[in-house]
Amino acid sequence: MKGQLYLIPTFIGAEEPGQVFPSYNISVIESLQYFVVEDLKTARRFIRKVCPLRSIDELVFFELNEHTPDTAVSGYLDPCLQGASVGILSEAGVPCVADPGSLLVRLAHQQGIGVVPLVGPSSILLALMASGLNGQNFAFVGYLPVDRNKRQRTIRQLEQRSRTENQTQCFMETPYRNQQLFEDIVQAAHPDTLLCIAVDITLPSQQIVTRPIREWQKSKPDIHKRPAIFLLKGE
Repeated sequence: MKGQLYLIPTFIGAEEPGQVFPSYNISVIESLQYFVVEDLKTARRFIRKVCPLRSIDELVFFELNEHTPDTAVSGYLDPCLQGASVGILSEAGVPCVADPGSLLVRLAHQQGIGVVPLVGPSSILLALMASGLNGQNFAFVGYLPVDRNKRQRTIRQLEQRSRTENQTQCFMETPYRNQQLFEDIVQAAHPDTLLCIAVDITLPSQQIVTRPIREWQKSKPDIHKRPAIFLLKGE
């Protein structure tokens, strides 16, 4: 009998496990010996936090990130084929959403291995829930271009799509470039367009604010080096 592939959410801040995870997640982690992880150090720290009695040295870790060759990934499912279950851990949030893991999940489907997503925090969905923008029709477009001209052009395209299709556009940036992205949004977007900025989600310093661009132009947020999700809705 084949094992299963568990998609295990991790912290997106400095939460206590009981704040964001059902107890079932912890029992799954306690039962697993094999983990596919984006970052080994982060994964070890997370497991120690949620399962303090586990011996980390007895666990087997496979790294899956942008440096992992595709040819190595299929071997990560060998424990499942031999009857043991495997867990995927993202560095933050849920696996396979703005994070690596989808290739392994696709291979699991191809090999008849059951895929089990577990409940946990997703900064994208939490930001959308709290934004007041359209949650019935939305798109997550990941990272915008780094080049400023291309980025402003992309912002205008997303704004037009949002207005035409009544669709909320969600995107993110590396925290140290948040302020530059904010400046480009308020320069490129129409004054009536709504912008939600959600920072430090699930942390005590959490701030989620939705305002028209014209109001953001008068009150600039301090979001430098703070994890953030941006949501745009053309009116």
